[in-house]
Amino acid sequence: MPSKPKPTASKPKKAAKPAARPKLVAKKTKAIKLPYKPIKLKLLRPVPSDIDIAQAVKPKPVTLIAQEVGIRPSELELHGAYKAKIRLEILDRLKGRKNGKYIDVTAITPTPLGEGKSTTMMGLSQALGAHLGKRVFTCIRQPSQGPTFGIKGGAAGGGYSQVIPMEDFNLHLTGDIHAITAANNLLAAAIDARMFHEGEQDDEKLFNALCPKNKQGKRRFSPSMLRRLKKLGMAKTDPETLTPEERKRFARLDIDPASITWQRVVDTNDRFLRRITIGLGPEEKGKTRDTGFDITVASEIMAILALTADLADLRERLGRIVIGTSKAGEAITAEDLGAGGALTVLMKDAILPTLMQSLEGTPVFVHAGPFANIAHGNSSIIADRIALKLADYVVTESGFGADIGMEKFFDVKCRASGLIPQCVVLVATVRALKMHGGGPKVVAGKPLDSAYTDENLELLKKGLVNLQHHIKNALRFGVNVVVAVNSFASDTPAEVELVRKAAKDAGAEDAVVCTHWMDGGKGAVKLAEAVVKAVEKPTKFQFLYPLEWSIKQKIEKICKDIYGADGVEYSPEAEKKIELYTRLGFDKLPMNMAKTHLSLSHDPALKGVPKGYKVPIRDIRASVGAGFLYPLLGEMRTMPGLPTRPVFYDVDVDLKTKRVVGLF
Repeated sequence: MPSKPKPTASKPKKAAKPAARPKLVAKKTKAIKLPYKPIKLKLLRPVPSDIDIAQAVKPKPVTLIAQEVGIRPSELELHGAYKAKIRLEILDRLKGRKNGKYIDVTAITPTPLGEGKSTTMMGLSQALGAHLGKRVFTCIRQPSQGPTFGIKGGAAGGGYSQVIPMEDFNLHLTGDIHAITAANNLLAAAIDARMFHEGEQDDEKLFNALCPKNKQGKRRFSPSMLRRLKKLGMAKTDPETLTPEERKRFARLDIDPASITWQRVVDTNDRFLRRITIGLGPEEKGKTRDTGFDITVASEIMAILALTADLADLRERLGRIVIGTSKAGEAITAEDLGAGGALTVLMKDAILPTLMQSLEGTPVFVHAGPFANIAHGNSSIIADRIALKLADYVVTESGFGADIGMEKFFDVKCRASGLIPQCVVLVATVRALKMHGGGPKVVAGKPLDSAYTDENLELLKKGLVNLQHHIKNALRFGVNVVVAVNSFASDTPAEVELVRKAAKDAGAEDAVVCTHWMDGGKGAVKLAEAVVKAVEKPTKFQFLYPLEWSIKQKIEKICKDIYGADGVEYSPEAEKKIELYTRLGFDKLPMNMAKTHLSLSHDPALKGVPKGYKVPIRDIRASVGAGFLYPLLGEMRTMPGLPTRPVFYDVDVDLKTKRVVGLF
């Protein structure tokens, strides 16, 4: 068989010289210029305890943090190597600067375990500053030592998204809460001492005791007394010129003991101080009175610290505190008791915010710590104002769910500050949404039911209404919303995708799954990118109600629109207070609703989005110095108690290293 002929290759033509092509070089990713020197995290698995993570990181000196953000050495008051107070003169220097973007981190209605709001705030801030190269500042509340040693533990964030030094943050810090305790209790002592002495002296002796003659035989009014005279319409500065009737009006407050709302405080969970009887000693001559203790962070002075603008404003607000009424029904203030100036002296250092840092070295302001269920639940206006001048993005958080902390952030805090927010970050968890869908009861300290740890799309679907209700509430205020899905190991891809879709359908700009607890800022980069986009979009901020409305109109607007109630029911006591506060001119103040954080309603057992109920207003109290009225919805405790096994069992000092152990 003949073989196949071999193909012969034709002589190739000389190829034309190709045109010169650019040399291919691997494209380098442009390095992000970071405004801060980040602290590199060593991420461990399994994730260690919060305190072990915090103590494994070497913080930057606070002087370096200050230098990086543009705070001058003359504007610092150092409290050790890693924290410093910031002098308020910085605001005068920076007043010409444009404000950065203002972001509030809030949450859906939480389980008793909390849904990681503070952790998300810290993760978002670390992502913005240490990973995206944005100039960011975090503004966070100082935690109460009550929950720190009770059942909740600390409030520095958690995992790899925290404020450090964590022990300092959760314990004494720079002494602000102790200053509030001292000021609050000075005023409480002044009330009872004044009633005691008025009961023991006639008008002339009382006046002589208040305005004694000096060695030269001259009397004088103190600065606080001059303020009282002005309030009474007496344009006199010489005590000798007062008529006997004027002396009586000036000296005798005639406090009605039944009207006193001011209580003593201590920053410890102590249920046995909720109701006490004072004046049992023999020298008090039988002048006993039933009263009680609140936890310090529930004090009006804490709310004043959080809402004040400067030292002069603090002085005015402290003097305006109303402690009760006279037997004639007139408001009695701290100024009337002569205590306004002394309270200011006790608070003059507490008004300065404290500079700290995150685990990744981004700057943090810690200032004020009012509870959100019984107060307005936001950090200070002063800290926010300074941060907004120093950074392009300021991330703060409002306590508990959006129905409480966020509404108060807008209607109380932003109204007082005049600051306009651009974005709300709403934290949601699959766990909490399953609870709102009808899942088994979640109890702190007990293992979660399998309904929360196994995939259950039907249960989750039923609970999504809570998320969507909170999104719509945020949109009522005209700000953009980004949902942060704080992911747990047991969440499935189908579950988190269901949450993301529901959030977008309700009007959120985006919904992002985050792993910042286990990954630090790296786990919140996509959330940070979504927030950066959201804050650049148009907003139309508005309050929920005008201050000109009546007390009832404002209460009912919040209950119907924010909580979804059908209406409001007022107790006889609440009706009396509405009449009293309207007569005294307090009716134009905003409302600061005191309610449970475990439900949109007043009843913690009602989950999801409750329907067909009315909100009971049990009582209304006035925080005139802070600048709001606070209606009490159902039973609200202002002093927590300790559980059977408080977390203080685990807290100790390592005697070799002198380090605190057991905090979380």
